[in-house]
Amino acid sequence: KAGLVIAVNVDGWVLAGGRSQRMGRDKAGVELAGISLLERMLGKLRKLGLGARVAGMREPVEGVSVEVVSDLHPDCGPLSGMESALIRSERQLVMMLGVDLPLVETEFLRWMLERAQVSGAAATIPRVLGQPQPLCAVYRRELLGGIARALNSGDYKTMTAVESAAAGARLDLFDVERAATLGAWDSRLPAHCQFMNCNTREELAAAAALLARTPML
Repeated sequence: KAGLVIAVNVDGWVLAGGRSQRMGRDKAGVELAGISLLERMLGKLRKLGLGARVAGMREPVEGVSVEVVSDLHPDCGPLSGMESALIRSERQLVMMLGVDLPLVETEFLRWMLERAQVSGAAATIPRVLGQPQPLCAVYRRELLGGIARALNSGDYKTMTAVESAAAGARLDLFDVERAATLGAWDSRLPAHCQFMNCNTREELAAAAALLARTPML
C-alpha cells in the first residue's frame, strides 16, 4: 500500500489552458457536486503535501486563490501548459494533472508519485485500457528542453513530444488496471472511471452520479 509521500522535491500543477469548446464554458470553473473542477484538482495536490499552481487558465474561478502562469504558446494544446509548468517549477519532479479529471483517486496519485520518486524515470505515465494518460503523470524537469523544441517545431502531440524529449532516458509507462489488481492502493472506482474526462455536460453528469455513490476528494 502507498505510504507517506516525501514531497520536498516535487512541484504540483493543474493544467487548465484548454478552450473547453465541448463544455461551452471554461471547464476550470464548472462545478461538480458544488465544487469547481479546478478546486477539486488543486485539493488532490494539496492533500499530497504539494504546492499547487495552475498553468494556462483563461478565466479566474470565483473563490479560488492560486498562482496562475500563462502559457508561452497559447492554443497549442496541453503541451504548452506542460512547458510552462516545467519552466516555473523549482523542484526536480513535477506532477501534472489535467483540470478535467475529478474522479482520479488521491491514493492512486500518492502511489504514482512514490513510484516516480523511486524509479528515477524521466516520466511516469499511467496507461488505462492500453492508452497513455500524459495529463495525469509525473515528469522530471530535464524534459523541458525537448518539450520546448517540439512546441517551437509545431509538434503539439503530447506523447510524441515526451518520447522525443526523453531522448533515450527511461519512460515508466505502467498499466493502472494491473497495479490496482495487485492492491497497490485502495481503489474505490475502476480505472476507466477514474480517468473519465469531464469535457461535456453529459460527462459531468455521469461523474456526478459516480461521485454520489463513491464520495472522494
